[in-house]
Parts: sequence; structure tokens; C-alpha cells
Amino acid sequence: MEEIIVGSEALAAGVLTRQDLRRRYVKMHHNVYAPAAMVPTARDRAYAAWLWSGRNATLAGLSAAAMHGSRWLPEDHPAELTRIRSASAPGIRVHREALLDDEVCPVQSIDCTTVARTVFDIGRRIPGDEAIIRIDALLNATRAPLAGVALVAARHPGARGIRHLRRVMALVDGGAESPQETRTRLVLIRAGAPVPQTQIPVRNASGRVVRRIDLGWPAYRVGVEYDGGQHWTDPAAHAEDIARLEFLAEQGWIIIRVSARQLREAPEDIWRRAEQALRRRGWTGS
Repeated sequence: MEEIIVGSEALAAGVLTRQDLRRRYVKMHHNVYAPAAMVPTARDRAYAAWLWSGRNATLAGLSAAAMHGSRWLPEDHPAELTRIRSASAPGIRVHREALLDDEVCPVQSIDCTTVARTVFDIGRRIPGDEAIIRIDALLNATRAPLAGVALVAARHPGARGIRHLRRVMALVDGGAESPQETRTRLVLIRAGAPVPQTQIPVRNASGRVVRRIDLGWPAYRVGVEYDGGQHWTDPAAHAEDIARLEFLAEQGWIIIRVSARQLREAPEDIWRRAEQALRRRGWTGS
């Protein structure tokens, strides 16, 4: 993101000429430019918006999540700022809500909402399962405790979207390592499954953790794994999958494998297979 520049500063310093600026850079915001060949990430867009604010604003929402290291962020989402008097601009959304001083922290010398405050904002503002996916990713990246989110919510009981936040927080799990893992977990829970554990460690005979299962139920040794496209098309990944599944079978695990197509077109089949495995292992829930 250091390649993004403030045009007037670069010209005043003599680093670039106006011709250089026109030929080699593209305008992101007023007086803010990126190299023409750059494909900006969510982190880049956050940085550019902060420069646009005169380096005065606080990054919030998904922009703060990007700075905290969250992955899987949408490419078309506007940058989010708060603590700034300017109105929103193309590609930039400005929020005007109460923000306490200890809900802000520096990340690479840029003011951002803390992880807890960022979760609080995402959970209120983003609709549906998308909020759960984004919060899962942020918690996975930061390993931040949920207690901090509850504290922020207690400070702002009348905030818009607080009821939606409570519904979202009841379903988040920072163990999910991809949006598809979150979606798989939600399919299972909503179908009636007991709440699964995520990132289950599997140990070898010496007690060392050698594998992890995406999610499942250790008490019944039933696991569920989401397999991305590379698992089906990459020969090396396929060979590793065979060795992995053989090892888990030797340890007594039944593994339910889930593909993108199954998740998209036949989610009920995922729970049907998982339920059958659980019942074979003694689960008696309804």
C-alpha cells in the first residue's frame, strides 16, 4: 500500500512530474493515486481512503478488518471511515456514530477501530450470513476474545442494528478458515445438528497434533471437511487427501466431504450424510 501516493506531495517533493503522474498512475480519490498496474486490495483501498482524509480519519468496518489482517474481503466494498467531518465520496463510506477513545487503536501508525469495535460494527451493518462470514474471518485472523465485543455492545445499547448483532454473534466461530467453512457450519446448525467444534486437532501415537479437521463432533469422531477446487483438480493435493483420509480412518474418524457444488445445490444432503454418521456413532438427538 506504500505505492499509493498523495499527488500534491509527490509533485512538491520532486519525486514525480505531472507527466509521470498522468502516465504511470491512476486516480483513486481526489489527490490520491495508485500505480496503473496495481490491483488494489481491501487494505490498499483502506489506506487510500485514509490518505484522502488527510490522514485524519479512523478506519472502520471492513477497512479496519483489512488492517487487522482479515482475509476473504469483498473487492467491491467501499472503504469505511469514521471520525471525519467530510461527507462520503465515491468508493468511501463515512460513518457518524459514537466512538470512544479506547475503541480505537493504531495499526501501522493508522488509527483503526479495535477488533472488538470492528466486530460490533460489522455485525450491525452487514446483513444476513455475510456478517457472520466477515466476523469469522476477522476473529480467525486476530484470535480476539468475544468478551470484548460484549463490552462494546453494553456501552452502546441503543445503537442501530444491535438486535441483528446479537443474532449474528450467536452463530460466529473464529475457527472457520474460509467463507465456505462458515457456510457449511451454518447449513449443519440450521438443519438441526449439534453445534460442531472447529479446527479439531488429531494427534498421532506420540501425542503430537498432526492433522486438523475443519469441523465436527469429537465425541462421536465424525468430522466435516470442505474441499476447495484444488482438492479435486490438483494431483498433489488429491494424493495428500488420500493419505489424510486414510490416517483419519485409522484413528476412527468418519469424514463427510463437502464440495462447492454440494454446498450450493444440495445443502440438505450435507446434513443427511452427517446425521447418518452421527447416529451410527450413537447420537440420539432429534
